[in-house]
Amino acid sequence: MTASTPSKDYVQAFARGLDVIRAFDADHSRMTLSQVAERTGLTRAAARRFLLTLVEEGYAFSDGKVFGLAPRVLDLGFAYLSTLGMWESAQTVLTDVTRRIGESCSASVLDGDEIVYVARVAASRIMTVGLRVGSRLPAFHTSMGRMLLAHLPAAELDRALDGRTFEKLTPNTVTDPEELRAILKRTAQQGWSLTDQELEIGLLSIAVPLRDRAGRVTAAINVSSHASRTTPQQLIDTVLPVLREAAGKIVSIV
Repeated sequence: MTASTPSKDYVQAFARGLDVIRAFDADHSRMTLSQVAERTGLTRAAARRFLLTLVEEGYAFSDGKVFGLAPRVLDLGFAYLSTLGMWESAQTVLTDVTRRIGESCSASVLDGDEIVYVARVAASRIMTVGLRVGSRLPAFHTSMGRMLLAHLPAAELDRALDGRTFEKLTPNTVTDPEELRAILKRTAQQGWSLTDQELEIGLLSIAVPLRDRAGRVTAAINVSSHASRTTPQQLIDTVLPVLREAAGKIVSIV
């Protein structure tokens, strides 16, 4: 999405500190000062100050050569999740869906052009995509992401699509912006979204929206399965009614 001009209240130093935290991921869990500086675009001196501040506050650690995030950084994410009391109650509903369907059931919210998992009940089998609360996936290629994108204001969706190029993750991945726009329009009209091996070969997923009491779409829930166990039509016929029922229950308890 196009970056906007920072307001006069924008604290650049704070933003750069967040960039340092975000520089760490599954492929970069331990980094030297030089690596952090390179990934964030900061000078070594600036990166060092931010890293040492994080260490001092308990959000990072260092053995003198490399740095890594400390468990305390989870407090930042849990602070957000704790404000979403609905998910603690919704967990019971998601668990019931997994019990009835025998497949994993999840909930997510939209964050830019990614979805963030805020609740998940995994089926008792090995999935090739390891997901948990806090995991992020590209919104345009996931069932929950498309459901959430489909309900964005038109101007906001235009900004998300205009000038974008999309990576072809599998032979099934839709990358044409106009085709994606048509899919999102259809998603909003029909009230559900299905992706067929667009994120990963073998992975199918179907999602429905979660609305607040004012009727606004604020989140989505889905069921994911594998092509060896189901077909897109079977998801529509057997899983979609269960998901819709679950969405109604979640709205009623929050």
